[in-house]
Amino acid sequence: MQIFDAHCDMLLKLWENPKIDVFKDDRLHVNISSLKKGNKSIQCFAIFVPENIPFSQRLSVAQQQINIFYQKILHQFPEIKLLKSKADLEDLKEGETGAILTLEGCDAIGDQIANLELLYELGIRSVGLTWNYANLVADGVLEKRNAGLTNFGREVILFLNRQQMWTDLSHASERSFWEALDLADFPITTHSNVYQLCSHVRNLKDEQIVALFRKKGVIGVTFVPFFTSDQSKPTIATLIKHVDYLCSLGGENQIGFGSDFDGIDETIVGLENYSCYEELANELLRHYSDTQVKKFLYRNLVDYLPF
Repeated sequence: MQIFDAHCDMLLKLWENPKIDVFKDDRLHVNISSLKKGNKSIQCFAIFVPENIPFSQRLSVAQQQINIFYQKILHQFPEIKLLKSKADLEDLKEGETGAILTLEGCDAIGDQIANLELLYELGIRSVGLTWNYANLVADGVLEKRNAGLTNFGREVILFLNRQQMWTDLSHASERSFWEALDLADFPITTHSNVYQLCSHVRNLKDEQIVALFRKKGVIGVTFVPFFTSDQSKPTIATLIKHVDYLCSLGGENQIGFGSDFDGIDETIVGLENYSCYEELANELLRHYSDTQVKKFLYRNLVDYLPF
């Protein structure tokens, strides 16, 4: 079974606690042992700088997390391959797993495109404009003024277009979402669910979903419990309702998954860690064809890789 997971925060956990065993540690939702079981699967590894880090140190923290990725993952486990291009994906061999570096929020780049160029050279291939609050690029979903892109934010998206990178609209305020969607060549929401089914500010409203689909973008259905249901302890069946709803809006070929593993404390019942993807696949197969399930779990995101 091939899995393409568009978002996890393993690198943040490793940065916060260097003693964690990246191969197999119960404190990780995603570990190398579980990734190795998914032959030719792909995992996106987010670089996220916490809000409490002083502004002047954020680029350094992002670089530290990238260094952890190179030293503790790529160097120690040569079967994990960094994907910088589709050619790298095509070169994946049996028993190997692809890894894509992503940036969650542009706080680390400050107001300098040169910093984004640096992160691109280090392997970043998807960029989330914001986390929940405002930065020098755009407003996030918890910024009450709901402003949109800055002039610098527009410059950032044009850079992403030139480099054929994903512009991740997860966490963006509604105005930022609409302005970025209009400008971005390769928009995506790597970890967001359906607002109509769960009224959390991080989820997407129908008009946003339909507009994203019209631009051929992909939604990564996420495993965050409070993005999945307004009730406590959602299950895999609850999550699949989001897949059903997105399909009803015409998204069969534009649905993926972005677990947000290691960025969440609570998990959906039955999706406690990466190994539970198998149970998700089995449950999906009760509702959809084998071809459809393969698209949701892997193919749709692969087909949308622009680089």
